[in-house]
Amino acid sequence: MLWIRRLRVSSSNGDACKIDAIITMDAKGQVVLPKDLREKAGLKAADKIAVVAYEKEGKVCCIMMIKAERLAGAVSKTLSPLLKGVIEKER
Repeated sequence: MLWIRRLRVSSSNGDACKIDAIITMDAKGQVVLPKDLREKAGLKAADKIAVVAYEKEGKVCCIMMIKAERLAGAVSKTLSPLLKGVIEKER
């Protein structure tokens, strides 16, 4: 696995997005999340994970994974501002 220097983007409330690793997809389309990331996220075997894609100009440019049990709050908090911006642009 190829590791990159960690990039961190923080907000004023202490939330942060960061790049922890670059992972490789195999021929079956499967990926392995690094163990330390799974542990920090509290992920274990059989957990459900929602995969959310963001499209720009007809192509997926961002893929986000959210633990299913946290999906409702995460969608509301994270995606609502994006959706609001898209709806306003279409008016």
